[in-house]
Amino acid sequence: MSPIDRTDRTLIIGAGPAGLSAGAALKGRGQPFDIVDTAPRVGGIWDIDRPETPMYEAAHFISSKTLSGFPGFPMPAEYPDYPGHRLVLRYIQAYAEHHGLAPDIELGVRVVSATTHGPGPSWHVTLSTGEERRYAALCLATGTTWHPHMPQLPGTFEGETYHSFQFRSADEFRGKRVLVVGGGNSGCDIACEAARTADRAFISLRRGYHFVPKYVLGRPADMFARAGPKLPAWLEERVFGLLVGRILVGDLTRYGLPKPDHRILQSHPIMNTRILHHFGHGDLVARSGIKEVRAHSVVFDDGTQEEIDLIVMATGYDRAFPFLQLDGGGPSVAPSDLYLELFHREHRSLFCMGLFETDGAAYGLLGLQAELVAAYVADRGRDGAASRQFDGLRRMNHPDLRGGRRYLPTRRHEHYVNAAAYEVVLRRVMKRFELS
Repeated sequence: MSPIDRTDRTLIIGAGPAGLSAGAALKGRGQPFDIVDTAPRVGGIWDIDRPETPMYEAAHFISSKTLSGFPGFPMPAEYPDYPGHRLVLRYIQAYAEHHGLAPDIELGVRVVSATTHGPGPSWHVTLSTGEERRYAALCLATGTTWHPHMPQLPGTFEGETYHSFQFRSADEFRGKRVLVVGGGNSGCDIACEAARTADRAFISLRRGYHFVPKYVLGRPADMFARAGPKLPAWLEERVFGLLVGRILVGDLTRYGLPKPDHRILQSHPIMNTRILHHFGHGDLVARSGIKEVRAHSVVFDDGTQEEIDLIVMATGYDRAFPFLQLDGGGPSVAPSDLYLELFHREHRSLFCMGLFETDGAAYGLLGLQAELVAAYVADRGRDGAASRQFDGLRRMNHPDLRGGRRYLPTRRHEHYVNAAAYEVVLRRVMKRFELS
């Protein structure tokens, strides 16, 4: 049977914030599209009730509601400053309803393979239903938190080990001695949950981190920062570092933590000072990196040893798209060099939304990414000059998306953008299409 011809449209994979943003933008320009998602309802990772999700009961936004909304669709005024996952899910679903996206979304459908040959618009897609289709363009909007990164621990541990992807609630820790590995926002959240319910709770950190309070002088931290004067990156780092490090938080080594080896804005912000409360009350103990695991204990780099029942690996995720096959090759990892962290440099019909990480709210940036994709698709459909000029830029142009800031050279920061700088660049590129 021949594939169903859908070459008049774009296939969007994922019905979370990125995919819905793409659908809304394409619809706004009259460009046809389909959205498919394996889940039974829209919402992406924020739906804790879907079969697989990295969401956990204690999860909240780490950016404020005021700055976190989709463009033109603010979060409800009655929401708290930092809404929890169920409110965020409700908001995402309201966004989909607001834009009338339901008729274009197929739920409970997985993409088995998406194959292309050459840079032209020709995608052969096989779905879990057995159906095969052809599309003009492909928009990957699944995000990057589906393939847990699990470093191999030296030694043999006979207790329980799982990735934070599997964690759901603090009840899992009752009666156990728990070690959380990793100091990102999820790792710190989970460590705080362990501090509340575990018999003993530890967190393993290989380096020092800065912990940023969610409120500064009674205002959400991002709102406080937005209200201040615009400073050069080097001066902003020093001023904010002085405010947090000397005044609001103080000397982190008092809690048994290593001193940070970087300035406060040179890594992804850890928006959590609850963890310091638990350190200060002895409910949570900081330990160094893991030297080795034994049958029922963990030995750390500083020589200390603790008996442990459960290890939770909050060690991030691998960027992978097992269904994606470019030029007849095998399953693909996420493209590593995207123009504007969005457009594939060789395959002009492949768009990758939401693969960046940033120091600010993401939904506004997703909205800008979506508008740029939609403008490109519309202009290319009529063989416009703007898309042809854009195609000439995408191979060689490397604009600064970090605003001159130097982030730590870690896996997490490989595709990191400064939110303000990224917004400026996206808007500047968008003008090419608005003026065409």
